[in-house]
Amino acid sequence: MTVSDKPQPVRVDGITAPLRHASFRRIWLASLLSNLGILIQWVGASWTMTELTSSADKVALVLTALMLPVMLISMPAGAIADMYDRRIVALIALSIAFCGATALTALDWLGLTTPNLLLMLCFVVGSGMALMGPAWQSSVSEQVPPEALPAAIALNGISYNIARSFGPAIGGIVVATLGAVAAFALNALLYLPLILALFLWKRMARPSRLPRERLSRAIISGVRYITNSPSIKIVLARAMTTGLIGGSVSALLPLAVRDLLHGDAQTYGIMLGAFGFGAVIGALCIGEVRRRLSGEAAVRTCTLSMAGAIAVVALSREPILTAVALVLAGAVWTMGVTFFNIAAQLSAPRWVAGRSLATYQAAFSGGIAIGGWGWGRLTDVTGVDVALLVSAAVMLISPLLGLWLRMPRISAHGEDAEMLADPEVRLPLTNRSGPLVMEIEYRVAPDNARAFHNLMQDVQLARQRNGAYGWSIARDIADPELWTERYHCPTWLDYLRLRNRPTQSERALDRQAVAFHIGPNPVRVRRMLERPFGSVRWKEDVPDLAANVVLPVHCNAA
Repeated sequence: MTVSDKPQPVRVDGITAPLRHASFRRIWLASLLSNLGILIQWVGASWTMTELTSSADKVALVLTALMLPVMLISMPAGAIADMYDRRIVALIALSIAFCGATALTALDWLGLTTPNLLLMLCFVVGSGMALMGPAWQSSVSEQVPPEALPAAIALNGISYNIARSFGPAIGGIVVATLGAVAAFALNALLYLPLILALFLWKRMARPSRLPRERLSRAIISGVRYITNSPSIKIVLARAMTTGLIGGSVSALLPLAVRDLLHGDAQTYGIMLGAFGFGAVIGALCIGEVRRRLSGEAAVRTCTLSMAGAIAVVALSREPILTAVALVLAGAVWTMGVTFFNIAAQLSAPRWVAGRSLATYQAAFSGGIAIGGWGWGRLTDVTGVDVALLVSAAVMLISPLLGLWLRMPRISAHGEDAEMLADPEVRLPLTNRSGPLVMEIEYRVAPDNARAFHNLMQDVQLARQRNGAYGWSIARDIADPELWTERYHCPTWLDYLRLRNRPTQSERALDRQAVAFHIGPNPVRVRRMLERPFGSVRWKEDVPDLAANVVLPVHCNAA
């Protein structure tokens, strides 16, 4: 990594602070052009579909084809981003999207485009972007210092929405004057600056002491982390619900322009530009909103405002009024989505950041994809204005979810902790030796029993997030002060990973548990190998295979 590429200490005094870092600035500017191209293609594909078919659900499926891959391949994409060099993963993903855009350009040039073929190639482009998303977003923390990360996340949203302000209008002009093939070709060309920026980025690799997980195990680890993280599950549920309902605007806007405003491709581009302009305004206001409102209050305000804006779009027959409503919709939509994104990124440690982001993207994009299809089907039956009014009504009551799924406080819980010293090992072990059984004995004053037990429920989630299974807490019936925490790890290598995955906040839980311990002796920890096949030879003349095995880390005393 060159000196200019290294994140330098900087006073975080505004949304533009991350742009002072050369790597982030280059990639951000290139991503702006790439986002511009994607939106130009979206305009071209959506309008082309309105010309190829009169079916409303086919038009809405263009959005579904672009967003569905995020839901389908996000977890493998997140695991790949965590396992391999994120720069290389992003380059491969961009190459896939570039090939899809190039094929779409060629086929449309030859006049061979059909509705199904258009959807299939949009799916290919969406697949490339779905693979890139976790690698790109989780690498932001490698380009800026931690204190600038929320601003960098917001800037990535601004990049998309600046493109949204101008891309659709440009796309409408391009489609109206040169045809959809020019829009597809322009998208393919605008991938090239981002490919070049990522190629020039000198990423500083952080090699792990431990071997890389297999893809299947990495996916399981990501799912396990999410299922044992209450705050992330709440964010996912709220994000998916918002995408499911609010996706009606993006999915039905071409039909609203055609049927309600009686406009053309250029009018459609202007309406999308109004939405994007509002999104930029919303992104610029995120810092102030975060200072004034809690996460739940901010999301509630955004959804209520979004409901009103959708209703106006449904009832309006004047382009100016519709554009004003779309400016409001874009602002509150972007603020809500950014709050979800920040919460997902700051709630996960580095080792699972890509998978956490991928799951968030799957939930949100899956909601948009499923909603786009559903709103299209409803439009075929009732008309676009009624479908939008139904969406507005459902969005209006969606804040009631906060009664059961209240948005967590947005703060950095995913900060990495220091590496622990290796435990004392005298029995020869290999990576696959296991299962391992851990027992931790605490002595707790009876008066503190309830508080200790409540704390251990949080400890349980932390252990299970990081790889433990079969967790239990038991109290000795003959010695009420004695409590035993017990859990398993599949292998010795899994245990080593578990020891070094906890964040600082999770380590703080361990310290709180130890603080309950009383007595002259420290907390007692036992690490035992269950069913130690291979550690005892069946016969004296059988070679001891473990004698020449190199452990994954040095076995020093803790």
